Amino acid sequence: MEAEKWGRRIRAFRKLKGYTQERLAKDLGVSVSILGEVERGNRLPSEQLIEKIAERLNISVEELAPPRSEPGE
Repeated sequence: MEAEKWGRRIRAFRKLKGYTQERLAKDLGVSVSILGEVERGNRLPSEQLIEKIAERLNISVEELAPPRSEPGE
């Protein structure tokens, strides 16, 4: 579930900033398949990858992070 939240946020910000998956993956030094797995929620991004994505998209890690949900939600 956490991976899905990260994936949706990363995909939304990537599109908002005008990047294709291919371009962002190349800029990050990862394969398109890895970025695709992250965006689909099949893979939880590492802390290092999250930092690289935020830097490349010119946003803070806090902006990229999914909102914290309350217990029981």
